[in-house]
Amino acid sequence: MTLDNGRKLLAIPGPSVVPDRVLNAMHQPSPNIYYGPLKEMIEGMIPDLKQLAGTTGDVVFYITNGHGTWEAALSNTVAAGEKVLVLGTGPFALGWGAVAQTLGIEIEVIDFGKQSSVDIAQVETRLLADKNNDIKAILVVQTDTSTSVRNDISALGQAIRATGHPALYMVDCMASLGTEPHFMDEWLVDVMVSGCQKGLMVPAGMGFVFLNNRAHAARREMDRVSYYWDWAPRVAPEMLYQRFAGTPPTHHLMGLREALDMILIEEGLENVWTRHRVFAQAIWAAVDSWGSAGRMWLNIKEPDKRSFAVTSITTSHFDGGKIRDWCENVAGVTLGIGLGMADAKSPEFENYFRIGHMGHMNVPMILGTLGTIDAALKALDIPHGAGALEAANHVIATASR
Repeated sequence: MTLDNGRKLLAIPGPSVVPDRVLNAMHQPSPNIYYGPLKEMIEGMIPDLKQLAGTTGDVVFYITNGHGTWEAALSNTVAAGEKVLVLGTGPFALGWGAVAQTLGIEIEVIDFGKQSSVDIAQVETRLLADKNNDIKAILVVQTDTSTSVRNDISALGQAIRATGHPALYMVDCMASLGTEPHFMDEWLVDVMVSGCQKGLMVPAGMGFVFLNNRAHAARREMDRVSYYWDWAPRVAPEMLYQRFAGTPPTHHLMGLREALDMILIEEGLENVWTRHRVFAQAIWAAVDSWGSAGRMWLNIKEPDKRSFAVTSITTSHFDGGKIRDWCENVAGVTLGIGLGMADAKSPEFENYFRIGHMGHMNVPMILGTLGTIDAALKALDIPHGAGALEAANHVIATASR
């Protein structure tokens, strides 16, 4: 039996739901890519993207996903044979380190596990011990999209600079840009990478690298940077064509313009951040209620270390896979798999699922997702505590007063 005969709800942590307005903005003929409205539109978007990132530095566009932005950031700043320090709080920072290895870069990993944020004191100790300044860059995520941990990027930045170590501070904000605060300059971040398909509500395919003067200086020290990843020609190009090392992603840019208007002009960035925080807290309340008399719990125990964009949930008895299957095939709600939480070929993989609550989300979508999970628990006879929807409703109602 299926009850799925309406519009499907995508509740995975990216790509996120694309607003109809963004899709409609993209639904037009290809423009002139050399002069005219497209060039003016892109020039107008650059200050808006900088506002999202909290920087007066530069932003570079790439036709790529997040993995491509990792390679771009490294290719411009770290040479083969040099070392980067990877701060692991899940598979995504570790994945960035793996990309570094393919470029011939030596990686040193401090792995804090899948249920903990970065231990800043441990990072300080390591940097103080690096007397020869062998570490050229520090790689970390603000939010790990797998574990849903949120690192304190501000405190980490202050600690790095307090050691006097010259390493570049690089942060992945794929899941956090546009969903929670990020102040790149204030937090002493040198390079920040992100993409269009999560908090920015645009179909996947475009990535961004934000950089400051320290990053520019590192680029000038590089003997060679590949043609495509080199950000130097893209920062202040003579022609629009050069900003993208070829043809720009015209329709992604049209969609992004509409999305930025929705975020910055209509809703307001601080309101966007507040909405994500409230929805995250509502989901946490529901999961806590289900787990109070059942076999489900939030992956990150401490609320101040949880993402506002994605929630990673652990179950037992392979309930995660059962819940995902019922929600998608019976009800039309697609939940995220436990990506990186266990070997995808192992039975334990089915103990995990994720709820994406980023971007174009409202109360009916959040409560609809939670209500569907609640129905799945009942339909599948999975033991769970009562009152989850009431708990979520209380969070939302209290926040709206």
